[in-house]
Amino acid sequence: MMPAFSEVHLAYGKDAPRFKGLFVHPIVGWVTGIDLNDLGKETPKVFNGKTGEVFADKALACHVSLPAGKTADVEIVNIFERSEGPDIRFETDGFGPVTDCWVDDKKTNFARWLTDNTVDTKLPLMADYNGALINVSIQAVDPKAGTVSLYAPVFKDRTYRLAKPMPDYVQGFKSVTAGPTHDLAFACNCTLNYVYGKLDGARAGLPGPFTFGEIAYQLLNQTMVYLDVDDAGVPHEGGGTSPSRWPRRTEP
Repeated sequence: MMPAFSEVHLAYGKDAPRFKGLFVHPIVGWVTGIDLNDLGKETPKVFNGKTGEVFADKALACHVSLPAGKTADVEIVNIFERSEGPDIRFETDGFGPVTDCWVDDKKTNFARWLTDNTVDTKLPLMADYNGALINVSIQAVDPKAGTVSLYAPVFKDRTYRLAKPMPDYVQGFKSVTAGPTHDLAFACNCTLNYVYGKLDGARAGLPGPFTFGEIAYQLLNQTMVYLDVDDAGVPHEGGGTSPSRWPRRTEP
């Protein structure tokens, strides 16, 4: 777990895809947050249950060993689909503030393009990571300053498109996966899905917290993540996308 908007959150989001050996061991978790009414007033924290320590600038990890013959499978469930275009590319890696981008090979100010085209910024940007569609959610657009802030980093070597409209989040989750029929070790979903999809009191996805970001090896947005512990060699239930198919980016 790591606190939202902290340096470790930003560093992990940007650098994790390049960590050597990232996919050697299953990694799941979430970005901790605060009550949405306290945005700008409180700082997200993580808590060490063993010592009682509280951190606003550190990540906490729990290392778990599995019994012989068991394996852990990390899955992501993305209810969104990419639109037909346009293609969007960025000049640098990171969360922003983003200024310029390339839209169908034409350089433009990203904030101005979003505003002029009345883009629904509740819809994430999406890129294809070797068959797994990964979301990047838009945090804020400042047309006056000409900047856009993001909840996850974009990468300059990826081509993004906006997601197609999602009229019904509950039905969206039902349509992409029925989910495993047994209890899971871990699951979480994104608080943006909760807010944008008006999921208060709804049954959508799998049981677990709504978080400020999901971690399935790398940082994700507007995605449900779950981890299942199975017998080694047994086919995995559910309809998620396994990050084992993602590209191994191990540049220094």
